[in-house]
Amino acid sequence: MIPKIIEAQRKLVPEMMELLHQRYKVLKFIEVAGPIGRRPLGQMADISERECRNLMEMLRSEGLIRVAKEGATITQEGAAVLDTLGSTIEEWTGHGLIEKKLGDLLGIEGVQIVPGDCDENPAVKSLIGKEAAEEFMSRISDSQIIAVTGGSSVAAIPHHIHTIENADRLHFIAARGGVGDDIGLQANVIAASFAEASGGTYSTFYYPESLSAEAHEVFKREPTAIEMMELYEKTDCVLHGIGNAHRMANLRNTPENEIIQLQEQGAKGEAFGYYFDGSGNVVHRIRTVGIQTEQLKKIPLIIAVAGGKSKAEAIMSYMASAPRQTILVTDEGAARAMLMKMEG
Repeated sequence: MIPKIIEAQRKLVPEMMELLHQRYKVLKFIEVAGPIGRRPLGQMADISERECRNLMEMLRSEGLIRVAKEGATITQEGAAVLDTLGSTIEEWTGHGLIEKKLGDLLGIEGVQIVPGDCDENPAVKSLIGKEAAEEFMSRISDSQIIAVTGGSSVAAIPHHIHTIENADRLHFIAARGGVGDDIGLQANVIAASFAEASGGTYSTFYYPESLSAEAHEVFKREPTAIEMMELYEKTDCVLHGIGNAHRMANLRNTPENEIIQLQEQGAKGEAFGYYFDGSGNVVHRIRTVGIQTEQLKKIPLIIAVAGGKSKAEAIMSYMASAPRQTILVTDEGAARAMLMKMEG
């Protein structure tokens, strides 16, 4: 419940809460993106450069941010203010209710929503990464195997992870082979980033996606593939992205006839090399060595990250058959688009 004094203030001075929310968002963006300049910050917060300058000056004068040549950064006092106001702002904006409703509709353990839409503002992806990192660090325990997929949303998480106690007992692995040409977004590289940020260890695993069926069968008998398959059976946590089916097919240089087949079968979303239709049915899967959908059911902690209004259908298609213990971290753009589709 919103504290009574806040509710009374909202009724007496309704513009006060709007102003509080705006300043809270700006401070939150500085925390995540800092050091950040006035212009990009104004674009993130969707306010004019003049408004942004005035806001930054106010926050600086209150000791909540530092402003230097390279941009604005949050102070310890500013971080404490965010922490204190977080739950109140969420309740006032209705985020908590939306998260509960969306989690129930999707049939999963929980949903965490960050402000914004990463389709319109790429910096929002960093907010998703921060929220996912906090969720991960609050739930993970030592002596665990953590599998991570590739993709820009998952790649945003390690930047917000700090050294974890007994992290030498955390072992990060790639959930499957790489996709596309951007080496920085490959699962192997991201697993290494998690290990470096937390102080854990990691294993690399390379699987060429263009293998024929015969070569795939041979590869599965390789010692490294056998070792990875054994690790997948022991995995305690998975952090993964969700892709748009058409975009993922293009990233994989999928033949035109297969792309047409995916469209005819109604493929909407992709995760772990599986393509899902709107009802959550697997309509296609790529030939790879990686975590299988049946293995996911046994993994205690699953954190899915994806945002942007354009991803709404893809997220819904995967979530239609996702394990119940999944936690989705997304943004307002995707969340509201999903609610409109499910309630409309």
